[in-house]
Amino acid sequence: MVKILGIEFAPLRVPFERRLQTLAVTQYTLCFLFLGFSCLFLTIYILFFTQYYYLMLLYLAWMYYDRDVPERGGRRSDSVRRWRIWEYLKDYFPAKLIKTAELSPQKNYILGFHPHGIMSTSAFVHFASEGSGWSRIFPGITSYLLVLGGHFMFPVYRDYLMLSGTVAVTKSSMNFLLRENGTGNALVLVVGGALEALEAFPGRFNLKLNKRKGFIKMALETGTSLVPTFSFGELNLYHQMENPPGSFLRRLQNVMTRYLGFSPPVFHGRGVFNYTYGLVPYRQAINTVIGAPIDVEKVDRPSQTQIDQLHAQYLAALRDLFNTHKENYGVDPSNELHFID
Repeated sequence: MVKILGIEFAPLRVPFERRLQTLAVTQYTLCFLFLGFSCLFLTIYILFFTQYYYLMLLYLAWMYYDRDVPERGGRRSDSVRRWRIWEYLKDYFPAKLIKTAELSPQKNYILGFHPHGIMSTSAFVHFASEGSGWSRIFPGITSYLLVLGGHFMFPVYRDYLMLSGTVAVTKSSMNFLLRENGTGNALVLVVGGALEALEAFPGRFNLKLNKRKGFIKMALETGTSLVPTFSFGELNLYHQMENPPGSFLRRLQNVMTRYLGFSPPVFHGRGVFNYTYGLVPYRQAINTVIGAPIDVEKVDRPSQTQIDQLHAQYLAALRDLFNTHKENYGVDPSNELHFID
């Protein structure tokens, strides 16, 4: 390892397996950050500046016809989910999926995923691919990672994204999967949403959960079991610029999130050829623990009291999951889980 001007450069002699892992995580990161807009700009270029504009017109017509698919279960491909590149992505950190209880294929589940982190990297690894062996660990259960509907507005990118088993995080989408798609469905919801990314700091466990009760109401209306899930290590993948509540940066980020639909954290990880600066996440172990399901009795029109009671039960189960496993996965015993607005 060579250090120049405070930057630690990677050695020239690195095992080929590790190079493949770095390539896999770089591909994922660049796709997450830039593929959607790249596809949009390419579409505009073909449409207005080439002789093949008619092909793009045909695609856009089909895209309009196909617009409801992200809310109707998507278009998953098991072969894409089993690409070897996802195994390299999992091994980069490495990321591990830990089961604490069985999930029955005769029921449906809403998995509350925490924390959001900067990019929810482990959520993709575990639930939008077979990198960590989801279907082997939970046979008969089909995972659907719920993401912002805006992702499906980008031409071509939407189709690539759906192949992984991602769907829109809308009420219509969840209703279809829980009411019309049979059983054995596990809807993975990153409950904290985009704003929780602004709380993503190593060693700080602040979850925006106090007012997040929509998924609780959905669980009651459909009789769907809730499964608390915590990903230890997700917060260690990047360093974010300090943005305390009330600061100019946090106020700016809140405004941008309100109008753009996604949060703009100011962060850095490592690079491809250095360990100090870049967009690639740090090579830190991730251990995602799937808790025991909370059975929910169906209520057609749940009252606010019933919603609040189940919400409190879910928070208690999530806190217990965190406290039970935190010391096993490198969290200081004094660290506590904080639920914020």
